[in-house]
Amino acid sequence: MNNIFTVISWMMFIGLIAISYFWLRRAWLIGIKKDYSYVALKQGLPPENPQRYAVFSVAINLISGLVLVTVILLVSIIGLKYDAWTSISGTTIWMKIFSEFILSRHAHMKKKP
Repeated sequence: MNNIFTVISWMMFIGLIAISYFWLRRAWLIGIKKDYSYVALKQGLPPENPQRYAVFSVAINLISGLVLVTVILLVSIIGLKYDAWTSISGTTIWMKIFSEFILSRHAHMKKKP
């Protein structure tokens, strides 16, 4: 049973590397390359004025990606305990998902006449 736990833990840890790369790349594309096709997506479409929400999207992706990179480094260098790194990374992942959802819904709101 201990071997299965170890394999699952390694899979979660390696998944953090992929997730952080994806989020940091998205922040770079939006912030540096000015590719607004990734900003506040709702059903795969950006809002009418994605430049307005680009700063918030960059901040969400950059902060989330840097937190996960920090967790990866702390686990690799000082051996952060399992409970600590899983709780930090889990909270970060969920908060990023909720933040992007809120941003996309706000960006796609229709103004009442």
